[in-house]
Amino acid sequence: MIRIGLLTDDGTLQPILSSALGREFQVSLAQEDSIDELFQNDACDVIVVDLNSNHSAVKLRIECSRRMVTKPFPSLIMADDILRGTALELVRMGAFGYCRRPPSIRELKALLYRAHEHSNLRRQLETVHQQLEDSGSCDRLIGSSPQMQQVYQLVRRVSSLNATVLINGESGTGKELIARAIHNLGSRADKPFVAVSCGAIPETLIEAELFGHEKGAFTGTVGAREGYFEQARDGTLFLDEIGDLSLYTQVKLLRVLQQMEFSRLGSNRLIPLRARLIFATHQDLGKLVEEGKFRQDLYYRINVMRIVSPSLSEHTEDIPQIATHYLKHYSRVFQKPMEVIDPEAMSILLSYSWPGNVRELENTIQRAIILAPGSTLRAEDLPIQVPSDKIIDISEYNPEGSFERQLRDYKIKLAMDAVRENHGNKTLAARSLGISRAYLHRLIRLSEPDAVFEQENIGSASA
Repeated sequence: MIRIGLLTDDGTLQPILSSALGREFQVSLAQEDSIDELFQNDACDVIVVDLNSNHSAVKLRIECSRRMVTKPFPSLIMADDILRGTALELVRMGAFGYCRRPPSIRELKALLYRAHEHSNLRRQLETVHQQLEDSGSCDRLIGSSPQMQQVYQLVRRVSSLNATVLINGESGTGKELIARAIHNLGSRADKPFVAVSCGAIPETLIEAELFGHEKGAFTGTVGAREGYFEQARDGTLFLDEIGDLSLYTQVKLLRVLQQMEFSRLGSNRLIPLRARLIFATHQDLGKLVEEGKFRQDLYYRINVMRIVSPSLSEHTEDIPQIATHYLKHYSRVFQKPMEVIDPEAMSILLSYSWPGNVRELENTIQRAIILAPGSTLRAEDLPIQVPSDKIIDISEYNPEGSFERQLRDYKIKLAMDAVRENHGNKTLAARSLGISRAYLHRLIRLSEPDAVFEQENIGSASA
């Protein structure tokens, strides 16, 4: 059913159109003072504007129409012959179409169908554009620190290869985002990406979930079912928390990797493995091998290429960039405009240890946006506590220029403050910031008055 919002002063027009258009259309009256709310709430699919020369407020109606055609929403203009010029002007401004008043029902139906189809195609195109933006780079991985730069480089190197990849990192560091970036940058980007958390599936079901099963393979099976290996097809299968698999399941997985084929439970038919496999874990698999909890041969099989996802405490210089990203994102999601994080709040974010890593920072920003009464995120809006003597002071930090320049200047200030606090000991200063001594020297060189800036964005992402 296509929902029509009718803007008119003619009280008889709505029941006439409802009857003439039939059950495929739902015609509702729209008020001039609630047009914006009508669009924002997605209460209709197409809006019809009735320009009637007998209407005493026709100028107001025209102004309402002008506002509507500037919105990404399909609108049709229905006008008397005397207002034909005005209607055509509105069409040139962006309205979808125009029909005479009184309308031909056949003509009006055709226009309504086309306007609705046009709107659906536009939405689909926007979705495709967004998917292409997300899949064409490492943009969903945020950070310009050396640690993140190393991750970006490895992602690009392995994306075009068919080698198995093992991603190591604490919970909440974005291991799945790294796996998705590898998938999106490779030749399988248009194929399925299937993510599976091995730790979330009971041991009694894990084999059936991975390999699938035939009808009657075990008690309770109603019909045949594809497993995750089949669902991934020519795409990518991401197996998270691989360290949680039992030794029995590890044997089954090892055989799949060796033979590049598998069979469903209850069947002897071999199915070729076409998907690329990416593994991830927060555990030290080498230690699990020593303890006899993880098979050594499987460990060597999956550890062909290893990428370490750094904890947030290892690249604290990325916190302003990450926090600002989530502030903008969730202010749009919650439809609550937020403009900036004030220096005191940013000091707390930089001083907190973040045991939950980026996931905890994301949740903290979400809750802060909900609690904040205004458009600025303040310290009192943050649901975290940091001892006052541990809070980094950035009150004197007044950024100017581009975002990259601001980020670079802030990193330089942090480096200089750390050197002063450690009485000139650069090794201790680098350790306190969680960065390498070479990177600290690079920041110090950029702080010198006569330094030549060979690159505008120190440590900025090349993605």
